[in-house]
Amino acid sequence: MTSIGITGQMTGKRADLIIGDDIETPNNSETKMMREKISVKTEEFASLLTPNEESEVVYLGTPQVKQSLYNKLPDRGYAVRIWPGRYPSSKLAAYFGEMLAPTIQLDLEKHPELAGQPAEPVRFSESVLFEKEAEMGRSTFQLQMMLNTAMSDAEKYPLKLSDLIFMSLNPEIAPQKVVWASSPDLIINDLPNVGMNGDKMYRPMHIQSSDWLNYTGSIMAIDPSGRGKDETGYAIIKALNGYLYLLDVGGFSYCYSNETLEGLVQVAKQYKVNKIIYEANYGDGMFGSLLKPILNQQYPCTMEEIHSKGQKEKRIIDTLEPIMNQHRLVVDLTLIEKDFKSVDKLASHLSNTIKPQYRFFYQLTRITRDKAALKHDDRLEAVSMAVSYWTDALALDADRQIENTKQKLLEDELNHFKANVFGLQTQLPKTWVDY
Repeated sequence: MTSIGITGQMTGKRADLIIGDDIETPNNSETKMMREKISVKTEEFASLLTPNEESEVVYLGTPQVKQSLYNKLPDRGYAVRIWPGRYPSSKLAAYFGEMLAPTIQLDLEKHPELAGQPAEPVRFSESVLFEKEAEMGRSTFQLQMMLNTAMSDAEKYPLKLSDLIFMSLNPEIAPQKVVWASSPDLIINDLPNVGMNGDKMYRPMHIQSSDWLNYTGSIMAIDPSGRGKDETGYAIIKALNGYLYLLDVGGFSYCYSNETLEGLVQVAKQYKVNKIIYEANYGDGMFGSLLKPILNQQYPCTMEEIHSKGQKEKRIIDTLEPIMNQHRLVVDLTLIEKDFKSVDKLASHLSNTIKPQYRFFYQLTRITRDKAALKHDDRLEAVSMAVSYWTDALALDADRQIENTKQKLLEDELNHFKANVFGLQTQLPKTWVDY
């Protein structure tokens, strides 16, 4: 027995049994060319088998893309069996057809009510599946846990306005908890909606209004544009108790002009950001070199150059979808109209069909996992960068953080009381009580 990577040296070897175990990975299946390369390598399996009737090739794996290699196996004479994480709906079971594992089919025929329940509860219980869906996002969960490569329109466009929470935000403080709901009375109908048909925008169902606190940090993310019609996109996101608050998003037409550089610095100053991160795709750090002198002069602030890897569309969706599905991204209500009107100042030669593509909410709701899915994605990329930076903060449990904060405030008050009663000379921390 031997183990060889799918791109390893197989020529000259022979086998009675070849097992292709997870030969399709996120890294080797991003593009059509990469998928074709893997497909060609698997075609070599037939020539490696020893010439006897018992020799066979077995594939074990999870599809990573809609155009998965595993979808082509039936055309090459393979019998395919699918074991999804949950019992599939009647529609998905019909799509799987004879490829659905016979045990799953029999269970559903006897008990149709099993649809949606864990198919292997010992390994993947309901709580485990729920956590995976929250972590992966709905579309990735459908692909990797339900093995569903037939994306519907709802799954093809995974980022939806209805998963966001829209409310008026304060640039300095925020509530400790914001509760999302999709009740009809929470729908925002008096502001422009550029989402897909049927997509809604919702106000919060409940805001924990007492004890508003300062944000734990503030980030400005910048996606510098290259040459051409791209924008230099920026986003301001602040964090508190595992929630992210999007206070501003926009774009400038020219990357290296003084107007753009000074405009970005003024936005950073307006929102009192703690740190600026920017994409290092263009000019070998030139953008940072040009921005830093203006920043030091007008608003000294930490800067950090970041490097993004992998296909852009997949990276953006994988970053934003889980956060949005958990309703942890709160958006300033004023951004709806601001984003809608922001395209009015674009060059007059751009048509009315091109201008909407620069809007952030248009980009958010139109992106797919396909390469070059969007003609313009600069504002969306900036938001994704900022959210990615705060990923660790989102790992915090909001309720636990609130309880910890209350405990700290109580301790501060007790120290304050002791100092007043006993005259202790103690350096007291400054809390919201002092204001």
